[in-house]
Formats: sequence, C-alpha cells, structure tokens
Amino acid sequence: MENDTQTSTDFILLGLFPASRFGVFLFVLIFLIFLMALFGNLSMILLIFLDTRLHTPMYFLLSQLSLIDLNYISTIVPKMASNFLFGNKSLSFIGCGVQSFFFLIFFFLMLGGAEGLLLISMAYDRYVAICFPLHYAVHMSKKVCVLMITGSWIMGSINSCAHTVYALHIPYCRSRTINHFFCDVPAMLTLACMDTWVYEYTVFVSTTLFLVLPFIGIACSYGRVLLAICRMHSTEGRKKAYSTCSTHLTVVILYYVPFAYTYLRPRSLRSPIEDKVLAVFYTILTPMLNPIIYSLRNKEVMGALRRMIQIICFLKM
Repeated sequence: MENDTQTSTDFILLGLFPASRFGVFLFVLIFLIFLMALFGNLSMILLIFLDTRLHTPMYFLLSQLSLIDLNYISTIVPKMASNFLFGNKSLSFIGCGVQSFFFLIFFFLMLGGAEGLLLISMAYDRYVAICFPLHYAVHMSKKVCVLMITGSWIMGSINSCAHTVYALHIPYCRSRTINHFFCDVPAMLTLACMDTWVYEYTVFVSTTLFLVLPFIGIACSYGRVLLAICRMHSTEGRKKAYSTCSTHLTVVILYYVPFAYTYLRPRSLRSPIEDKVLAVFYTILTPMLNPIIYSLRNKEVMGALRRMIQIICFLKM
C-alpha cells in the first residue's frame, strides 16, 4: 500500500487493478474496450465526414457525440494504463487538476450539456422528420445544431472550470492517496481538512439541474415523437421510427442512470469500491457501446460502412 504520510504535493491514485492475475486480466479487458471505443468512434466520425448521404443534422449530431466519447475515454484510460504498467501511481497537483477539468467538461457535456441537447435534438429531428417531412430542412438546420453544441461547450467549460478551481484551492492536510483510478473531485474532497458540505450541496443542486432539465426536454420531445408514431398508418414506418427511438432511449438510460445513482447519493451511502465500479461503466463502457448502438441498429450507417469497404477493396485492386 502507498505511504499515507507522504509530504509531496503529488496525489497517489490507488487505481482499479489489484496486484494479481485477476488485475492483469482486468487490465487487458479494459484496454481492449478502450481500443474498441477508439476504433468505433473514429469510424463513426470518418463515415459521417466522408459519406455525403450522412451529411444531415442528425448525423452531424452523432459525429459530435462520437467526438465527445473519444475525448472522454482518452482522458481516463491512458493514464490509468500507464500507472499500471510502470507502477508509478503518483500524479502531480497540476496534472490532477488538468485531468479533473477535462473529465468534468466531457462528463457534463455528455450527461448534462451537449449530451442532453444532442438527445433532445435527435428527438426533435425524428419528430420533424416524421411529422413535417417536407419542412425538414427548414425546421432542423445545421446552423441550429451548431448553435446548440457551441452553447453546450461554453456552459460545460464554465461549469468544469468552477469545480476544478474549487478542488485545487481547498486545503489538503490528510493523506494524498485517492482511492480511485482518476482524479474525481468527490474522491478528492474526502482528503480535505475543511468542511465541504456547502460545495457538496452545490454539486447536488447543479447535478440535479443538469440531470432534470435535459431529461424533461428529452421526455417531452420523445413524447411528441411517440404520439406521432402512433398516428402513422405505415407499419414499416412505425417499425423504423420505434427502432430509432429505442436506440436513443438506450443512450439516455446508459448515461443518466449511473450518473444519477453516483452523484445524487449522500456521502454516507457511498463506498469507494462501488464508485469505481460505476465509474468504469460511465467512463469506459458507455463510450465503447455508443458507436455499436448507433451503427449496428442503423441501416444508413451500415450502408455507408459497406460502401466504404467496397471503395477500399476497389482501391487495393
């Protein structure tokens, strides 16, 4: 175990993998998931960029989601893998702040900011496509998507900066050993030698707002979509619409449920092991699952992938 009485300002990350064969197996598994997430999200971005048939507001939003997922998982896994392989679990005070900032910005972009707006926009996109197909280009333009995403980045940056600055300015007079595999602010607060209940209450309120407001928007949008689907006369059209909506709702569940369970519980009900397990789900597994959900259940994306493979095979001939 790491020395708890170190005087260095560096933080010590205990990590996720135990020093055993199971730890090695878990590391290999996580690293394979990381590679799958990189390949899947990069493939989605390239497909949407290169295939002109996917140059629609809907797929522009999907490319942004893949970009966020790609950056999100890259903030956590490379450092965690380096710590495990080289045995150096220390992270400088500034390095911890940088990692915390980028984790928070992509975290809130996915769960409360851009992710919420992306899902609302996707629901609105489906609503317009189903109810107003002739006015689709007018109601759902790329300009609207860019404005929403830009606003999300600005909002997420301000929020992340505020949390990171607070975490770096509180006094740490106890052990610098963080029982986590990255610099998560709640885990850092357990090392503070001051009462942080005001900040924890602020986190609870802001988290609730970031969770509830997007969720209300998503629920209202999909409620209108489902009503429109029920009125459709085409069985094939209903199946396609239900398939699209179920995919988006799966993303909502994958993101919002672990997020709400982790950050809306009081500290007395939380445990480091449980927090790390949940963190694996929403920092590593979900970015890997997103491209699978959107590609395997989307005929247009699969068609673009087949065309891309055909072009590559033709060029090799």
